[in-house]
Amino acid sequence: MRDYDDIIAFLGEWGPFQRLIFFLLSASIVPNGFNGMSAVFLAGTPEHRCLVPAGNLSAEWLNASIPLEQRDGRQVPSRCRRLRLQALANFSALSLRPGRDVDPGQVPQEPCLDGWHYSPEPYLSTIVTEWNLVCDDDWKTPLTTSLFFVGVLLGSFISGQLSDRFGRKTILFATMGVQTGFSFLQIFSTSWEMFTVLFVIVGMGQISNYVVAFILGTEILGKSVRIIFSTLGVCIFFAIGYMLLPLFAYFIRDWRMLLLALTVPGVCCVPLWWIIPESPRWLISQGRFEEAEAIIRRAAKMNGIPVPAVIIGPVEVEALKAKQQKGIILDLFRTRNIAIITVMCLLLWLLTSVGYFGLSLNTPNLHGNVYLNCFLSAVIEVPAYVIAWLLLRTLPRRYSISATLFLGGGIILFIQLVPPNLHLLSVTLVMLGKFGITSAFSMLYVYTAELYPTVVRNMAVGATSMSSRVGSIIAPYFVFLGAYDRFLPYILMGSLTVLIGIVTLFLPESYGTPLPETFEEMQQVKGLRNRQRSYKIGNAKQKELDTNNLRTSL
Repeated sequence: MRDYDDIIAFLGEWGPFQRLIFFLLSASIVPNGFNGMSAVFLAGTPEHRCLVPAGNLSAEWLNASIPLEQRDGRQVPSRCRRLRLQALANFSALSLRPGRDVDPGQVPQEPCLDGWHYSPEPYLSTIVTEWNLVCDDDWKTPLTTSLFFVGVLLGSFISGQLSDRFGRKTILFATMGVQTGFSFLQIFSTSWEMFTVLFVIVGMGQISNYVVAFILGTEILGKSVRIIFSTLGVCIFFAIGYMLLPLFAYFIRDWRMLLLALTVPGVCCVPLWWIIPESPRWLISQGRFEEAEAIIRRAAKMNGIPVPAVIIGPVEVEALKAKQQKGIILDLFRTRNIAIITVMCLLLWLLTSVGYFGLSLNTPNLHGNVYLNCFLSAVIEVPAYVIAWLLLRTLPRRYSISATLFLGGGIILFIQLVPPNLHLLSVTLVMLGKFGITSAFSMLYVYTAELYPTVVRNMAVGATSMSSRVGSIIAPYFVFLGAYDRFLPYILMGSLTVLIGIVTLFLPESYGTPLPETFEEMQQVKGLRNRQRSYKIGNAKQKELDTNNLRTSL
């Protein structure tokens, strides 16, 4: 009795049809790289200080009107305070001079009542300069990014349900339309609140597009191509979009025009509707066998392969119907062993996500050019995905993930020991840390799918993916802590990454083992099996001792 992979085996693994689907679905991910990290430039905060109207102030008092404050061990002009203008006007009218006749430190201070002066470098305008999201309102900037990832969380929750109900292809293009259309509407935002609400909806479309494209590709492509698609396919094309983001932002410094430029590639994806087919697996799950067979026949024609007279016979139909079982979310916690695996996987995804998005969103706070740093942060993902693919092909999963997490977390922790004047070394270490965490992150999809049985595999990947979205919601606040201590985000992210790297070593190993079909076939958590075995051995010995004592007494 053949399963679906056996049915389509005659198509081959890497014909023209598979190459076309591989490339087009991967290319549809490029706009996700734009929108996923666009907040780096849309919500960038340039250097700023209080706006001081000239009025009756002398040039000396005008220059001295901004007090100094301690920041990163240096005395720098305050961003949120100025000397009280009424007092300065009195001193200026008396021709008193700051530092000679009057100590500016003794002059009362006041907040920026007349607004702020923003540096035109590196951003000409952002939502921060548009709506003055600084000082007392600086909490709105990380909240904007966090709410985008709240949309991502909601999208990851509903995208699987919608694609199961209405089809992979329909939801793929619907969510691409949501992502592109609402990004375009953001250009006309008249307030921070309007921009943020639209940003939440963009986040919902952004992740839904990614998840559905991933599912559609893994369902259409053959066994040997799926790992390449999930690592070198969608991930690298996401990185390509991420790399293009700072290039667009470098030449387009106004946030509205930048957002307009980032929506154009999404419009270019519309013609793909007539090329990308529906998933035959999904059609079969809905009982639409004739439509599924028609797509398989078109694929065979494109590959130049003769088609069997009967592709899906009555025996296969009955077998495929019998396999259409569904689990519930509580099945992820049905036994002690499964519950421990689930909790550990949720933590693994959450903390890895914190490290990945924390380092990605923190690029504006690094020394040097913000555009170059963001570009390097994107470029480093390409070798990370290649390494992840090689590790998945040759080495045990949990050791590979744990080693890359140790590499990333350890390097991030080391940053605080770098002397302040070695800026290039600090940036290099951040990129190496991003390399390790990105490699681990890209392996989680395959590893999680291999741990769980077929009946709850998609549900497990969806639940852990949602956990990673919680991590992405938290990540902007790790970056925000850098305003108080520039090393604090690295200390927290590095410590948590190393911790979850240790926890990963206790998960079961899936490399070289067949995919579990039932809960009974799931492996045991490392250490749990030994305890259970010791308990069973102890009981057996006790029973044997009791039997011998009974025989002796008789």
